[in-house]
Amino acid sequence: MSEIFGYIAALLIGLILGLTGGGGSILTVPVLVYVLLLNPVIATAYSLFIVGTTSAFGATQNYFKGLVDIKTGIMFAIPSFIAVFLTRRYLLPMLPDELLKINDYILTKDVFLMVFFAIVMLFAAYSMLKKPKIKLQEITKKKYVSKLIIQNSIIGVIIGLIGAGGGFLIIPSLVLFAKLPMKKAVGTSLFIITINSLIGFLGDIHSPEIDWNFLLAFTSVSVIGIFLGIYLNKFINEKQLKKGFSYFVLAMACFILVKEFYLV
Repeated sequence: MSEIFGYIAALLIGLILGLTGGGGSILTVPVLVYVLLLNPVIATAYSLFIVGTTSAFGATQNYFKGLVDIKTGIMFAIPSFIAVFLTRRYLLPMLPDELLKINDYILTKDVFLMVFFAIVMLFAAYSMLKKPKIKLQEITKKKYVSKLIIQNSIIGVIIGLIGAGGGFLIIPSLVLFAKLPMKKAVGTSLFIITINSLIGFLGDIHSPEIDWNFLLAFTSVSVIGIFLGIYLNKFINEKQLKKGFSYFVLAMACFILVKEFYLV
């Protein structure tokens, strides 16, 4: 039964990605951990593959609509995909199974990853709910490049740890620094997410824990969802959809925090 719910959720993940151009990826890890009962570390690895592959189809659709800036996307992706790969290949395996012990309480790596994920979800929900107040400003090339490298490297580490695409972090950066229109920023973001996620997954590709049959089946259902979402996008109010989805993400974040700290 849980497997059926998991595949329904896979369709939903792709559907939301197709409808909003991002956001659905943030549901992948909770589905894999709480519905399909996977270990958080392997769940974040699976999520990178699922998100990367699904986003590739969305990015392709946007490219043919002229909504992907390849040059800007590559420039933004280079520091972040290096950070994602290094995080998956070296940082994550270096973290001990027990990170912190206070009296009888032990903070394990699994709990840390899910709590960190929930915090990122809170920021994602806030980002989607708040009114945009981006002020376009001229930035010197030197300052632009250094700030871009630092910011996108941090985004890469976050993506590597939680296995989500990070669209809510990337899109404002594309609008502010690259000065892309919002629709083009969304399309370019999917392109960047594809690169980040699939290269990040290379850090886990040799893991014997990967069940390729399950992973490919789950991803295929998610890809069907993104095509369905792209089609339905013509008929749905995007603002209302994002608002409703942001409240759902907020509720999920609260659930994860309660689950990890109290329902143990």
